[in-house]
Amino acid sequence: MKTMKNWLLTGLLFMIVSTVFSQGKVSGTITDDAGATLPGANVAVKGSTNGTSTDFDGKFTIDVKTSTGELVITYLGYDSKTLKFSVLNGATTNLGAIVLESNSNELSEIVVKSTVVDIAKDRKTPVAVSTIKAAEIQEKLGTQEFPEILRNTPSVYVTKSGGGFGDSRINIRGFDQKNIAVMINGMPVNDMENGSVFWSNWAGLSDVTSAMQVQRGLGSSKLATPSVGGTINIVTRSSDKKEGGSFSSGFGNGRNFKVQGSYNTGKLANGLSASVLLSQTMGDGYINGTQFEGTNYFIALGYATKNNKHDFQFTLTGAPQSHSQRSTVSTIATYQKYGSLSDPNIRYNADAGYLNGEEYNIRKNYYHKPVASFNWDYKINETTKLSTVLYASMGRGAGAGATGGVGGLIYNSPAFLLPNGMVDYDKIQAWNSGQGTVNFNGANQTRTQIGGVYQNSSSTGRTGTSAANYVYNTTSGISQTSSINSHDWFGAVINLNKKLTESLTLDFGLDARTYTGYHFTVVNDLLGGGEFYDNNIASLKPAGRHLTSTYPTEVQWNVFDKKSYDKISFNSTGKVKWLGLFTQLEYSKDNLTVFVQGAASQQGFKREDDFVYLPTDKLASTSYKNIFGGNVKGGANYNINEKNNVYVNAGYYSRQPFFNSVYPNNRSIVNPNLTNEKITGFEAGYGFRSRLFNATVNVYNTTWNDRYLKGNALPSDNTTYTEYLGLNEVHSGIEIEANSNITEKLKVNAMFSYGIWEYKGNATVNAYFQADNSPVTGFTDVPVYMDKVKVGDAAQMTASLGASYEVLTRVTIDANYNFNDKLYAGISPTNFSSPTNKGALELPSYGLVDAGFSYKMLTGKNKDKSVNFRLNVNNLFDKIYIAESRTNIFASDNVTSNAAAGTYASNNRLYKGIADGNQVFFGFGRTWNFTLRYDF
Repeated sequence: MKTMKNWLLTGLLFMIVSTVFSQGKVSGTITDDAGATLPGANVAVKGSTNGTSTDFDGKFTIDVKTSTGELVITYLGYDSKTLKFSVLNGATTNLGAIVLESNSNELSEIVVKSTVVDIAKDRKTPVAVSTIKAAEIQEKLGTQEFPEILRNTPSVYVTKSGGGFGDSRINIRGFDQKNIAVMINGMPVNDMENGSVFWSNWAGLSDVTSAMQVQRGLGSSKLATPSVGGTINIVTRSSDKKEGGSFSSGFGNGRNFKVQGSYNTGKLANGLSASVLLSQTMGDGYINGTQFEGTNYFIALGYATKNNKHDFQFTLTGAPQSHSQRSTVSTIATYQKYGSLSDPNIRYNADAGYLNGEEYNIRKNYYHKPVASFNWDYKINETTKLSTVLYASMGRGAGAGATGGVGGLIYNSPAFLLPNGMVDYDKIQAWNSGQGTVNFNGANQTRTQIGGVYQNSSSTGRTGTSAANYVYNTTSGISQTSSINSHDWFGAVINLNKKLTESLTLDFGLDARTYTGYHFTVVNDLLGGGEFYDNNIASLKPAGRHLTSTYPTEVQWNVFDKKSYDKISFNSTGKVKWLGLFTQLEYSKDNLTVFVQGAASQQGFKREDDFVYLPTDKLASTSYKNIFGGNVKGGANYNINEKNNVYVNAGYYSRQPFFNSVYPNNRSIVNPNLTNEKITGFEAGYGFRSRLFNATVNVYNTTWNDRYLKGNALPSDNTTYTEYLGLNEVHSGIEIEANSNITEKLKVNAMFSYGIWEYKGNATVNAYFQADNSPVTGFTDVPVYMDKVKVGDAAQMTASLGASYEVLTRVTIDANYNFNDKLYAGISPTNFSSPTNKGALELPSYGLVDAGFSYKMLTGKNKDKSVNFRLNVNNLFDKIYIAESRTNIFASDNVTSNAAAGTYASNNRLYKGIADGNQVFFGFGRTWNFTLRYDF
């Protein structure tokens, strides 16, 4: 009996020792549901402290000390997964590809923590959505501009507009970016006066974005945002990003150069964390005379309590920049004149020239818009969360241009152009200083002084309404002036998230903002003149002022410095107060998610003006004009099974008009026809998800009534602008997006969208001069017949097909074809003054091929660092194409008012079927950029 016990004890001990000391390895590759590898995913043996993380290719190998067990795999933004393993002693078990399902559309941890950031979740939130991850932004954007990464998203149209640094613009479903809500970490960033987003002010976002999500249509934001066409949600990196950093350097054509460095501490044991980034970029620009220089800084500081009840994040980011621009929209004939009939000079810039032997451009933008935010996420208990964002932005800067003229000639009139089409600023300087002559009124003229000085002003040197009664003078000159558009903006968003039951969640909160915009003009350069005469201050008329002070076109780094200026032309302050309340109720159980949300806001608009009005005039400082608005929307998503889902949503917005609609023509009288814009949207979609293939199909219809639109200049005069009242539009269409992993190395993606975007009914239009906002004779309350006219400025049919192939380990080539059709010109009122007008001009379709090459070299003892090489070539085949047109001149239109002169077609004045009198911007030709990055 004793012997038997000894044998049993010996056997048991042998089994224990064998178990304890058996060793093996388990390996695998972690990917997302689209097949993309996930570097940095955590892999741990359940019930132990043994763990590792995946390398840059998503691969891992972990030593295990038991023959069987379970691995727990986690990655921020994804559902965790537990897998069983078994391994023989000394052997390796490969688990193959392990797929993690996204729980937040691959966004960073801040999405999980904050209920302020409204991110749509795949197969749950019933909206049309596309997500672009940081890796794709970092890889494919290179030295391009931030909006261009969205080019292959359904119903998105991106152009470089004039081609200056940061001057790109974006449309979603035919709506421009004033009507697209742009959100950064839950903060609305659309200008509170006019809804604008100037991407040059956000040039650094591409460096610090964790992910960007485009929600087409009314979107999932709980705030009463201007998301008529869609919402662009940008989530920046958080301070507790994994420890590490990177250094990169990139360059491209046009002497484009960029250098960047960043470092993240990771979350320290004491709960503190920090992330910093600094980058610098500069270049000559692709378009002639568009030199630029920009800086980007980003600082994030964080603290989390040990019990994870409180999480604090402070973020400060800014991108001070200055860049020369191409603001003048030339005709096709002009591009051909300085190129050839078949090969127009698409880089031509009618604003660029030379002064004192150096390149000079009177058109320039310089701005600094730092944004600081403080996020506090408070987990009150297991069912209640409070998220708060406090933010502030102080924008300082301006856009520089030309003021005045010479005998009615502006700075880039033919009299001031060199044979190559560049502006001869030396000639302007010579005229201004009385040293040269200019031919106008049929003869060479010499400048004369006023009061013993060469006096510049806003006068063009010609008065009268037509050639028959023009009166010329020889006293006027040309100056460079800047329209300052600075602001102080403070806001808060507070959201309480309460889980009422396992399936029912209630959100409600507050959105409060206050905004003060400062608008005035200053003199930058008299260009040889002796003084500037301004007679726009009501209290100083008729004597006016004689000014000699000038101010440089330089970025103001210290935004707290209240500079003192001699202001000219106009000086007004716009104040906007916003108070909003919002709520959302969401039901989510099993395969069904349903939500309903509503928001209400009151906006107050106040205008102050001490130029137009005497200090004693009550209009010098108006009271607030308060306008109520809001929205209600709802939707449902149903997951039919693990692969198929369907959704529907609908919503209604009553949106307050912009500031310049409340106080039109920069005067302090409230628009008597003031009305809210009304937007109604309906949408339905179907999704399919599988290991090898994903697809989404959406159909939508958006009706937009009582739209107020500030439109293009009159075709005959770029110094004007137009305003439309009472426009109605209907936008409907279909969108398809798909991607597939054909093999482990070959991935394919595609999209297709087709829209029918038309005006409905008729409207009225007014035209004004940009210099002083005075009405253009003959263009006041002019009826325009817009019914069934196509909405312009964005392609109504887009498609793309792309593929990437890993030819060798970590060596990848990729290419993408993007096609644009049904692209119409921007509306011009002269074309729609008759009920029998020809509609909007359709521009030629075009397709572009982009290509790239990537190589990742693993370095370091544990191969956890890498050197990355990336080459992008955009518009590979150097396609020449028209990206946008400001005018609607048809081939069948007469060249002049004299019908006997014939049409553009009969005079062979067509380019690809388009009349060469149209004012257009061509897209860029072939461009390239190369980036070298070290990640550690």
